[in-house]
Amino acid sequence: MPELPEVETVVRTLKQAVKDCKIVQVDIYWNNIIVGDIQVFKSSLIGQSFRRFKRRGKYIIFELDDCSLLSHLRMEGKYFIKDCTDKKEKHEHVIFTLDNGKTLRYHDTRKFGKMEVIPKSKDYVQLKNLGVEPLSHKLNETYVSNYIKNTKQCMKQLLLDQSFIAGIGNIYADEILFRMKVHPKKIAKELTPQEIIDLVYYTKHVLKGAIRAGGTTIRSYTSSLGITGRFQLKLKVHMRKNEPCYLCKEKIVKEVVAQRGTYYCPRCQSL
Repeated sequence: MPELPEVETVVRTLKQAVKDCKIVQVDIYWNNIIVGDIQVFKSSLIGQSFRRFKRRGKYIIFELDDCSLLSHLRMEGKYFIKDCTDKKEKHEHVIFTLDNGKTLRYHDTRKFGKMEVIPKSKDYVQLKNLGVEPLSHKLNETYVSNYIKNTKQCMKQLLLDQSFIAGIGNIYADEILFRMKVHPKKIAKELTPQEIIDLVYYTKHVLKGAIRAGGTTIRSYTSSLGITGRFQLKLKVHMRKNEPCYLCKEKIVKEVVAQRGTYYCPRCQSL
């Protein structure tokens, strides 16, 4: 699943590729991806140009002339830019034809992604329940301390909770916890003051590193537009079951925590 670094890579790449391009045609081949009326969706976008590109959590926000397009990639959504003459692939479900002779194509094998045309706004109501952006100054020790006081969540649940921090998913939750040397089942409100400092630091450190590397390629996910994430080369625990820990040589284990496959070192991250 694309997480914050992958989505950020998509946003930055699309900004370079389609900024100021005008949409001249919209073709939809799987209606369930679109939130709202299909014809309204098309008519709202045709004639509009891409002006600004933003990310909020795992959401992509395309700001056009008179409206915004909100896109969530979900499990396996990707964007590609192709020539108008290129053959449509099986899993290309939304195709935007642009005035420069190119097409912006949304590809989604599992068809879980969503798109919605919304009014332009500084505070998008659709995103009001998202937590702080992890790379912002709002993620600090005071915020974490206040948030965890009243939670019963374990650490893996906490990091996956989008109302706490927006954008972290399974891969980066495992990597952050390993660097913190905290067990994924540890109750969040039992974090020590130093562990709270570590949570803030390593969240920013891991995500910044992943963004620099273009995200992580896991299973079928590759970053859009031909970019393949290289952060998988730096993963310490995720997808490394039975491989030796880089720090202590203990075998990495995998178990289900918070309903997600979770990787950790039982020695470095002991309860």
